[in-house]
Amino acid sequence: MTSDDEKVSRITPKTLLEARSLADESGRLIMDCLRQITAADSAQLTAMLGTLFDYPVLSMQELQALDPLFDCVVFTECVQRQLLLAVDAAGAPVLVLCDPFDGANEEWARRRSSASGIAAPKLVLVSTEDLQACFARQESQMRAMDGFDAQTSGNGAEEVAAVITLSSISDDSSPVVKLVNSTIYDALKIKASDIHLECDAGCLYVQYRIDGVLVPITQVQGQEMAEQVVSRIKVMAELDIAERRIPQDGRFKVRVNDRDIDFRVSVMPNIFGEDAVLRLLDRQSLTEEANSLRLDNLGLDARSIATVRKLANKPHGMLLVTGPTGSGKTTTLYAAITEIHNGRDKIVTIEDPVEYRLPRVLQIPVNEKKGLTFARGLRSILRHDPDKIMVGEIRDNETAQIAVQAALTGHLVFTTVHANSVFDVVGRFLHMGVDAYSFAAALNGIVAQRLLRVTCQHCATETLPDAEELQDLGLTHEQVKDWKFFAGRGCGHCRGTGYKGRRAVAEVLVLNDELREMIAIQAPISRLKEYATQSGMKPLHETALNWVAAGETTLAEVIRVAG
Repeated sequence: MTSDDEKVSRITPKTLLEARSLADESGRLIMDCLRQITAADSAQLTAMLGTLFDYPVLSMQELQALDPLFDCVVFTECVQRQLLLAVDAAGAPVLVLCDPFDGANEEWARRRSSASGIAAPKLVLVSTEDLQACFARQESQMRAMDGFDAQTSGNGAEEVAAVITLSSISDDSSPVVKLVNSTIYDALKIKASDIHLECDAGCLYVQYRIDGVLVPITQVQGQEMAEQVVSRIKVMAELDIAERRIPQDGRFKVRVNDRDIDFRVSVMPNIFGEDAVLRLLDRQSLTEEANSLRLDNLGLDARSIATVRKLANKPHGMLLVTGPTGSGKTTTLYAAITEIHNGRDKIVTIEDPVEYRLPRVLQIPVNEKKGLTFARGLRSILRHDPDKIMVGEIRDNETAQIAVQAALTGHLVFTTVHANSVFDVVGRFLHMGVDAYSFAAALNGIVAQRLLRVTCQHCATETLPDAEELQDLGLTHEQVKDWKFFAGRGCGHCRGTGYKGRRAVAEVLVLNDELREMIAIQAPISRLKEYATQSGMKPLHETALNWVAAGETTLAEVIRVAG
């Protein structure tokens, strides 16, 4: 037997003979036996076989650049036989396999291509995970485009479907309705947070926001079809389909897999037509999550959890969470409220919209059309004898003033504000006209938060750090010599992105007397930063780098999110 190092590095004729013998005895595939003997993962094994048989091995990017020939070998047969017949950028046919020992499937594909008048394809290899990722990506496009004919017209004004299922999608006679419903169904299946429909010259691009990043899904050719798809969305959201010159906002609800899903719709005009963005809100799922929501489940580091927990247990004052849209601010506040909710305090929230449902908590949705704004609602809440108040977002001077006064009069106020760091929050409140002394006296602490994508554990491989990324983050090779760097290659589990899921990362500023005095006299931000750092506050990007050192995420992701 060879050593472990030799097993991983290459396959010899002796190794191949041993694998064939083991396959004959056990009835397993030769690939499975080789994987066991070599102790190699799928990517390593594919590289070895490429060297052994002198076959080209494609990367994930090269695989995605191919143009599949599904009119020759349909998608379902490709998935069943684990192969792909496609053409490359030069128009040459290629046969993509992940098992070079499967001669029957190879011969079947060659006969099918010959019968379709396609020249003999060149055989190339990919890893099983990469092929699965390619199929996952194609599945979205195939389902969305199933039966869609760019030459078929539809008025987009049918009755809004109350229920969306795979069978109803197949039964829809209108290609416009079919495209919209299948796009919604697929977005929910892969847990996308938003659907982006972008109208360009002569086509409509469909993208999903997954783990905070836009992922291209498909494109629909034809200006008329693009307009009809957006019109269908406007009909569902009860918007004016004749108005195409001004932005419109609306909402609608559909039922998918016995769950009621809310959608918030924003339609915006552009030079080629209109763009639409649909935000998905699965209230049932959020309610189930809220029942078990704790700070420990957010992915924050232990130090941040302990500090936020301490701030949430203060008897009065204000806890602010800041960050860009979609950074998990509301989720963090809900986690804190869930932990302190003991049934002995009156907790009232005002939000736009109410995302999580909490038992025995009075939750008020903002309704600006009816005159219920954050400021007006907050005034009414203070007359409702609350102990703890959550304000979904501070947007204006009036809401800020009332929230600060509530914190000064014995209430514990949880709220969010849009700012880039804990120090920018101070300037934001002062800019809104809040008295500096009152703000400093009311404030207990500020949490600045981001969400980092986590490296996919199914396709993570150890890599070397990128010199340019290290330089951007002010790191040297000496500083990171003991770190373990991992990056996802892309697989079916992460849909080829290399990331699966997100975790929160934060910097927490706890107010003490010195900081309050600095804020009250409006000291320069540089002095606040210097004092906070000396007092032990850990900047957000340093906390994020700890997750890189632990192999949880990548330098590129830290640069994208935390700078």
